Amino acid sequence: MRELSNAACIVGAAESDEIGTLPDKSPLSLHLEAIANAVDDAGLTINEVDGVFTAGQYTPASIGEALGITPRYVDGTYVGGCSFMILVGHALAALHHGLCDVAVVSHGESGRSRVGGPRARDQSLNGQFDFVYGFYGAPTYFGLIATRHMHEHGTTLEDWAQVAVSTRAWACLNPRAKFRDPITVADVLNSRPVCYPFNRFNICLVTDAGGAVVLTRPDRARDLKKPPVFVRGAGEGTEHVLMTQMKDLTFSQATRIAGEKAFRMADVGPADFDHVMLYDAFTAGPPIMLESLGFAPPGEGVAFFADGRSAPGGSLPTNTNGGGLSYTHTGMYGIFPIVESVRQLRGECGPRQVPDVGLSLVNGMGGMLSAAGTLVLANEA
Repeated sequence: MRELSNAACIVGAAESDEIGTLPDKSPLSLHLEAIANAVDDAGLTINEVDGVFTAGQYTPASIGEALGITPRYVDGTYVGGCSFMILVGHALAALHHGLCDVAVVSHGESGRSRVGGPRARDQSLNGQFDFVYGFYGAPTYFGLIATRHMHEHGTTLEDWAQVAVSTRAWACLNPRAKFRDPITVADVLNSRPVCYPFNRFNICLVTDAGGAVVLTRPDRARDLKKPPVFVRGAGEGTEHVLMTQMKDLTFSQATRIAGEKAFRMADVGPADFDHVMLYDAFTAGPPIMLESLGFAPPGEGVAFFADGRSAPGGSLPTNTNGGGLSYTHTGMYGIFPIVESVRQLRGECGPRQVPDVGLSLVNGMGGMLSAAGTLVLANEA
């Protein structure tokens, strides 16, 4: 795996033209806008793209057709919202072995407006074995995870609220964030109850948006429009689909596996990072990810948020775009932390820019901690 480290760079990163509530735009339109913006960000043209990587409603073949290109390599690995983080790792390997020269990882989803949305698949395993017992929708599943964490480790409603407060502080600095008003722990605790232990501000947004990143090999990257961001490490892992098969509701084995792979490839550890982007569909997610990645002992991931380490001015800036909790969340969020990490490493984030960022961690989940993707990104090889 070490030979793959720094074998590819992210050279373009962008969202769709608009994010939010977009009933006049299909998911395919959001894909295409994001790809066009990311390719332009790289200083390339669409015709130079010969690798297409995507997950979800559209296949790589349909994206290639819509772009008017005939890619040499495609990948449609789909394991939930972290698929795009995993696909960056797959693009890294494809570029290293010459299977393509310019790769696009893209996402587009009408999460809010449901334009062209698929129907619920009630014949799935979840439909047969979970729904009948009252587990229907992500808040019910992650509520079980959070409640078990509270039971085993003594975490509290106030602890989860701190995650939302810290993330909102970053959103206040991002002009594209949906929610930009500061909040307090009391605001989170007093927001509308949804599913215990979560209130409204413990749960992510639901929006329409697209995002994309463009990758190529370092020799090509150095001649392009923006400074390259090197993929130093990449890892992936899966653990379960049904939550009844999760070994420990308070610890993500998939995250541990993905993180260990990425850290080994990059030859780094938790203490080396300047910046962190974590998939925050729920406030319980980031603390559990930090524990599963080795940043904190079990039960102590919440301390990063309670003592200000994650907030603006803190020692480990986390979710600096405002996260899925306050910036945007289409349903599959994993492309957007990558875009933010690239911008931070390039120094493009204006008032929310973290000083002296050299090494950034991107970690996300698929399903209810069922799968995980981890990236180590750097602005130097």
